Amino acid sequence: MLNDCSGKTALVTGAGTGIGRSCALALAKAGAVVVASDLDRATAEQTAALITDNGGTGRGLGQDVTDEGAWQDVISGIGAQEGGLNILVNNAGIAIGVAVTEMSLDDWHRQNAVNLDGVFLGTKHAIPLMTQSGGGSIINISSVAGIVGAAGLAGYCATKGGVRLFTKAVAMECAAGGTNIRVNSVHPGIIDTDIWGKEIAGLADAQPELMVEGANRVNIEMFSEAAVPGGRPGQPDEIASGVVFLASDASSYMTGTELVIDHGQTAS
Repeated sequence: MLNDCSGKTALVTGAGTGIGRSCALALAKAGAVVVASDLDRATAEQTAALITDNGGTGRGLGQDVTDEGAWQDVISGIGAQEGGLNILVNNAGIAIGVAVTEMSLDDWHRQNAVNLDGVFLGTKHAIPLMTQSGGGSIINISSVAGIVGAAGLAGYCATKGGVRLFTKAVAMECAAGGTNIRVNSVHPGIIDTDIWGKEIAGLADAQPELMVEGANRVNIEMFSEAAVPGGRPGQPDEIASGVVFLASDASSYMTGTELVIDHGQTAS
């Protein structure tokens, strides 16, 4: 079967809603045993229940991806309970839409902690168990905001750009170390999730000064439906399909690359 993940164990962070939940469900459908984690344990357990209801195998747990001790506990728990780890989807993320001159240092640090530190910690602690398991695939969810900029999203863009290059560097380390671990990033465009709906889609209305015409205008419209050829946001399942591909042996010759899934948003 194309994109088969049978016999593999996957950990998906931020799996309680949106892209994370869709990735967890899709990986389970492809045959993987899935551990779904989320800061909100109840939503992670709901995702796990959906997996089991559909005939798959999964469990949900609460996890703060900014806490290194929590990562150590989660990874050691997977080693003990599932017996190994083959797939890590670093999906947990937040966006705080605000002009850089109005952004607090706390908001800057919070986005870095979740979006970048969380990816670093997950990767750091997953690699040893994944190596012991014979190798695998690490998939870091970045964004088109890691490729192009947008007004009001400086913090988010910085973290997602960091994820993009972190992914490439770790891919080179893993290849050089003979770990049999591939590391790739996925860059969704406008996707119908809470992050887009709450923080990005309404940013122009909340801060109209960012939309003023002039030489210094930065195009926040890049992150509106109007910027997408065809004029519709993507669905989380459309990102999950790419994640399953990268998790499976169908992508065995891919590492250090970026998979852009944006319906042509960054094509021009």
